[in-house]
Amino acid sequence: MQAIYFEVADQLLQLEAELRRMALWQEEIPTAEALASTEPFCVDTLTLPQWLQFIFLPRMHQLIEGEMPLPRQCGIAPIAEEFFKDRGGAEPLVVILKGIDERLQRG
Repeated sequence: MQAIYFEVADQLLQLEAELRRMALWQEEIPTAEALASTEPFCVDTLTLPQWLQFIFLPRMHQLIEGEMPLPRQCGIAPIAEEFFKDRGGAEPLVVILKGIDERLQRG
């Protein structure tokens, strides 16, 4: 397995831990309809933390486990900056997302 898979997997673990630390991790899964949104980041049906937990993390884990090509561009950090702009304490989460964006971009 290539190093990028290990590095991104580690970043994904950090992301999950930070979502939990911020009390943004939820136990209840959104409805199938909410998860099936065709809008970018499911903006019409999910919050960003929900999208990260229920869409992004599972998809990225699936790609890593299958050693499939990873996306080269995610652009999640700017969305997180906007989503959390009025909420204090979100900087560590944004930093993690910037790291993921940068690592994927480098390939």
